[in-house]
Amino acid sequence: MALLDDRLKDISEIRSMMEQSSKFLSLSGLSGVSTGLVGIAAAALAQWKMNAAESGGSAAGLPTFLLAGSVLTLCVALGLAVYFSVRMARKKELPLWSSTTKSLLVNLFIPLAAGGFFCLILLYHDLPLLIAPSMLIFYGLALLNAGKYTLREIRYLGMSELVLGLAASVWLSLGLVFWGMGFGVLHIVYGTIMYFKYEK
Repeated sequence: MALLDDRLKDISEIRSMMEQSSKFLSLSGLSGVSTGLVGIAAAALAQWKMNAAESGGSAAGLPTFLLAGSVLTLCVALGLAVYFSVRMARKKELPLWSSTTKSLLVNLFIPLAAGGFFCLILLYHDLPLLIAPSMLIFYGLALLNAGKYTLREIRYLGMSELVLGLAASVWLSLGLVFWGMGFGVLHIVYGTIMYFKYEK
């Protein structure tokens, strides 16, 4: 019986080592929560700008403002994700930069870059209502694409973002609401689950 327990323990350790070498395990739930808070703040600011434009202000630069705000939100969110991931990797003594990390970033940023250029094209053709749905859809695809290199929960987040993006493309007038739900509320829910599951 003791021999069987030792072998099961060895198999568990080997599996853990293989998982660490093939998956990026330093994603922090706190990065998801902080990203969600930034997303909600950005959505609130965008709504304030839209209300100001509707109540007599100029709406000429509104699409550009919203797109620039979204890009800034993404940059801040990525910065927070890097900070919390580095902190978690040091805490758990996990390697932060490896071939797995490179693969994750490449698979994440290719759809994100394509989505960014597509949103610029939409802006060029004066189709601002499609920008919020497109951001959610391409972000969801990016998370799904990168999900095979990290924890499976990121794929669930990606599928949820994709569904919200498709819904936003049907109800175009609610695009900002769906954007706030996707980049705000979903991230907070995801981050909270991740924190209590893997960090608490």
